[in-house]
Amino acid sequence: MLVNYVTDEPGKIPAIRAMLEPQFHVVPQVLQSDNAQAGASGMLMVDADLRKQDCVERIKRVLRVKRTNPEKMFVVPAHLQVMIAQAYALGATTVVSRPREIISKLIQFANDEKAEHNNADSASPETQNSATAFASMFSTAQEGNPVNLADAEYATSQIITNIARNGFNRWLDEIRRHHEGTFQHCLLVTGIAVGFALDLGFCEADVKRLGLSATLHDIGKARIPLAVLDKRGELTPAEEEIMRCHPVIGYDLLKDIPRISSEALDGVRHHHEYLDGSGYPDGLAGSDISDLVRLLTISDIFAALIELRPYRPAMSRVDAYKILCGMDGKLEGALVKAFQGVALNGTKPSVRSR
Repeated sequence: MLVNYVTDEPGKIPAIRAMLEPQFHVVPQVLQSDNAQAGASGMLMVDADLRKQDCVERIKRVLRVKRTNPEKMFVVPAHLQVMIAQAYALGATTVVSRPREIISKLIQFANDEKAEHNNADSASPETQNSATAFASMFSTAQEGNPVNLADAEYATSQIITNIARNGFNRWLDEIRRHHEGTFQHCLLVTGIAVGFALDLGFCEADVKRLGLSATLHDIGKARIPLAVLDKRGELTPAEEEIMRCHPVIGYDLLKDIPRISSEALDGVRHHHEYLDGSGYPDGLAGSDISDLVRLLTISDIFAALIELRPYRPAMSRVDAYKILCGMDGKLEGALVKAFQGVALNGTKPSVRSR
């Protein structure tokens, strides 16, 4: 189990590691003025002097970044009641003072986390329903028949319901456990786009619009040869050219469907366009790229980076977000910055009506 250990004294780190490892994996962080690092889930252990106001302020910054960590253990001397009170004021779920208590609480949390994981081992009905709708949609497209827009709308609504009810992180874990390949990517992009829209405070109608565009964005891959689509390795230049056809194929598959919106078609055709004009298939640049497409492109790239591919492991969410931040000029910087919350923390938002 992961223990995010936060302290104001670097000299404490070797002792904590000696006590906890290898049973627990310790990730240390020394409190400084500007190092509120995002971390993975697990136990957050804070061991610092809570009598110092500057130390308390730094801890608050850390807690804002790590707000999704379910358990927050504070190590406080038993005789210092003022520090115990401060720990609980900061959001401590447990306050301990002796090494034996630390070990006991960590074991208890690890057992609870394992039990919760086992209970959540089967996919939720919403995840199963959305995956079934995706399968129907892709199967129809592979056979050359018109895509049923109702399948896409249903898949989108199920993903929105799941994330709004259970949060982005739990949904992401489900998708990674139960799906792979093209389906996993499509489910991921829709969920990431929905989580992004919810985190930005979009109204219900706008969440649905972005979600539907994400659901449909890769439908053109249904007509890409499986030898290219499922290749266990990087594509050759010729295969890459074939793969680059999928936005136009998807657009052509959908453009004559009754009730299909122009913004959904825009998302399908242009989700690989970049602000500097270096994208495809139309080489759009700057203001020619709609806000919806800008949001969708960020979601699509992030999904591709955190997926497990046959030729590379899944990238961590932190590293994937760093790559987005490095795509200055291609992606809209303000939106990439706004994406940080869902990328690193996966906050649990709610849907509001217009």
